Amino acid sequence: MNNKNTIQDLNSFRLPHNFRGRSAFIVQLWWIVESLLFKKSPQFAYPFRRWLLRLFGAKIGHGVIIRPSVTTTYPWKLTIGNHAWIGDDVVLYNLGDIHIGDNAVVSQGSYLCTGDHDYTKPDFPIRARPITIDSQAWVASQVFVSPGVRIGKGAVIGARSSVFNNMPPLMLCLGSPCKPIKKRIMDNS
Repeated sequence: MNNKNTIQDLNSFRLPHNFRGRSAFIVQLWWIVESLLFKKSPQFAYPFRRWLLRLFGAKIGHGVIIRPSVTTTYPWKLTIGNHAWIGDDVVLYNLGDIHIGDNAVVSQGSYLCTGDHDYTKPDFPIRARPITIDSQAWVASQVFVSPGVRIGKGAVIGARSSVFNNMPPLMLCLGSPCKPIKKRIMDNS
């Protein structure tokens, strides 16, 4: 379909070579393991879930808490620092790399999305752009984080915010679109 009026021609879509980073077999194997072992594991089985993710290439630090209802598209594109927490029903849609720093929290129901499509081209090419959640940041409940975003060290992203741009360190940020509101108050008592 090469009509000049064609806006979107999905028949011409092609997945870029090695986009997934592993073979289709390994991708499917992970999805089976995630469904049958990871998601069925008891709440307290944090070491087991860390082991499963590492087995498939994730870089997971010490003391990381990952709930069994977390969904990870490609573990080999995931890095989580020491003592980070990943809450219930978090989706790590990591077509691109996701980096979560030490002592960072991604709360329940949040969606980190590293992939999108170039809507300006008829073949609707898929793109992957990394997401970084810096150390000591808190992404609160049901937050959407867009491809290519960095959330600064110690930032707090308020519940149900939609983050389309980088957020600065040590700021309370909220809204849709998310914006910095005020400095994070630190109590070191």
